[in-house]
Amino acid sequence: MTEGTEPGAARFVALLRGINVGGHRKVPMADLRAVLTELGYGAPRTHLQSGNAVFTAAPGADPAALGQEVAAALERRFGFAVDTLVLSAEQLRATVRRCPYDTDGLDPAKLLVLFLDRAPDPAALGRLDPGRYAPDTFRAGEREVFAYFPDGMGRSKLGDALVGALKGHVATGRNWRTVGKLLELAAAEPG
Repeated sequence: MTEGTEPGAARFVALLRGINVGGHRKVPMADLRAVLTELGYGAPRTHLQSGNAVFTAAPGADPAALGQEVAAALERRFGFAVDTLVLSAEQLRATVRRCPYDTDGLDPAKLLVLFLDRAPDPAALGRLDPGRYAPDTFRAGEREVFAYFPDGMGRSKLGDALVGALKGHVATGRNWRTVGKLLELAAAEPG
């Protein structure tokens, strides 16, 4: 159990992959908050139904270890594996600072951040021919890939190409609007 309710607790963001899609792999957000509380984390808050949570834990806690702990607790509770990435609030802020796109004037629903468990393989991404996916574009970050879909993701082939290039990674995407909301929640006073 990681104490997350003491004064000075640090803020973390959990991103769950592939839940509550098409009525499958249901993880109600109230249950997610309960799991986080049972693990000893403080002030859990969720955003949307797609597996976004903000919580507090001990300062200096390892985000990867927190993600494994949350994933194990979710599997015990629901009976299926849920890939879970956890970032510290500072890691999320750093991701936002690294965004290579000028986000002023962009539709935030069309800018996607693929959060990864480790750095993307430059060679795998380098095999993707950007011209083949235009006007869609992507840029690699440190542990994320930013992708912009000016006409929306619905018919784009870039999404599938990125999934193939990131094979072997735990990856989960959030649009820029959701990233902004999670950043706001992570900056808010717990409570």
